[in-house]
This record gives sequence, structure tokens and C-alpha cells, in this order.
Amino acid sequence: MSTIKLIESKYEEMSKGHKAIAKYILESYDEAAYMTAARLGEITGVSESTVVRFTMELGFDGYPHFQRMLKEELKTTLTSVQRLNYTERFENDEQAVLSIMQADMDNLKETINEISVDAFSNAVQTILGAKKIYLMGLRSSSPLSSFMHFYMTVLFDDVVHIHSSSANEVFEQILPITENDVMIGISFPRYSQRTINSMDYAKKKGAKVIVITDKDNTAMTKSADIKLFAKSSMASFVDSLAAPLSLINALLVSLGMHRRDHIHSSFEALEQLWSEYRVYEVGKDRGTEGNITDI
Repeated sequence: MSTIKLIESKYEEMSKGHKAIAKYILESYDEAAYMTAARLGEITGVSESTVVRFTMELGFDGYPHFQRMLKEELKTTLTSVQRLNYTERFENDEQAVLSIMQADMDNLKETINEISVDAFSNAVQTILGAKKIYLMGLRSSSPLSSFMHFYMTVLFDDVVHIHSSSANEVFEQILPITENDVMIGISFPRYSQRTINSMDYAKKKGAKVIVITDKDNTAMTKSADIKLFAKSSMASFVDSLAAPLSLINALLVSLGMHRRDHIHSSFEALEQLWSEYRVYEVGKDRGTEGNITDI
């Protein structure tokens, strides 16, 4: 049962003070999730200790546990407009930059502490053994899949990056998938339904399915053979992708360790092309004209 539904189910049997807390949370849960117990008590006219007892009577270990669970639920239920309202809690630019970067650091620490090395190694071996690799991440996860695809094409010869604004085009790209292939789906709250459907299809076709997401027991993980988790707590209307990107970076490096010879030959050929067409800035002494975008 969700936290909100839990509060609703117990509302009638609550004391007057607890009902005041419950009423405020039910009406303004998006704001309550980011309040301290003292602040919530102040707004609802009760003491901080009453707020703590309220959460414990609901079955939580305390207010921090209750607050954490409420924040988790908000990630999948809030609209973009409601997320935008979170920025109102920042009084100035300094507070915004420090809060957002601290949140990213916390996400990285939690991801490191909870990462399953066995699942990570299993993902590496599964990708290495696949005939073809399908990679998919839409909407806010699109930068993650694009970053991963850029390096995967250096590591492997047959990588399909599924990206489209049309659901039909998505399925056209994944249609040829077989039991010899692997599908990597990337999505964070709010989860992409097209990514979920594509993973379901890949599973039915017998392909191995690897998911990169924030937690287990969601629609994103139901078809997954291998699950890799990275924290992506919502600090604003912008999704936090620091920890997911770090996890993908680690996955690419590990794959590269097993494909060292292939990478070496690929980079040698690429460096020759980059030099010939002056893809990168080389300094005044070597000239900067003739960028590849001019060709």
C-alpha cells in the first residue's frame, strides 16, 4: 500500500492531532515530503514529537523513514509543473547549486553502497556474449542512452540505438531481436511506457533483458533478467542523472577491459580519420580550419 493510501485507510481512527497532520499531508504531500518534522508540526499546530509518533503509528521506523518513502512515491506521481514548484524552496542561486550538487553526491554514495557486483558482472558477461545489442532510453533518459551508444559502437560491431518519437517506429527497430541478442533498457521516474513495452517484447522474443533504473519491483523491472540500480532522487523538475551516468561509465569501462584489442584497433582507425578530417581542435601551430562540420 502506498503511503498516501495508508494514511487514508487509517484516517478515521486517528486522534485529533494526527488527523491534522494527515489532512495536511493528503492535501499537500508534494510540500510535506520536503519538510522537517518540526516544520510540519508548526504548520499543523502540533508538536514535533506528535509528528514523529504519527509516522511510527503508521508503521514507519520514524520520521526520516516516512519522509524517504513519501519522496520515493512522489517521483512517479508528480507532474512536471508540480516538480517545478520545488524550486521555490531555494532562496537564492547559492542555495540551489549547493543543494542540487549535494543531492547528486548523496545519490552516488547510495548507489555505491547498494550496487550488486554480481549483477554488474553478470551484465558485462551477458553483453559480451550477445550477437547484437539493442539499447534504449527515451525522454529524460535519452542522454544516458546516447552517451552509452557512443562508446558501445567503439566496443562492438552491431549495436542498435532505439530512439524515436513514434511508438510504431520504436517497434520497427526492435522487431528483428532474437534469443541471441540483448536488450538494455534505461528509464527513471517517471518511467517511459514505450521502454517498458519494448523490454516486454524483447523478453517474449527470448532475448536477454538488462535494465538500468532506480529500484526494484516496478514496471521497469518485471521483464528484466539482470537489474542494475542507480539512485536518482528528485531535487527539482530536472532529473538527477549523476549516479546513473556513473554506473553506465563503470559498465563501459568494464566492457572495455574485456575488449581491449578491439578497442585499440578501432581507436587507431578513428584517430586517423579524426586527424585527416580535423574533427578536433589541434591548436594554432597545426591549423584549425577545415572542421568536419564544413565538409
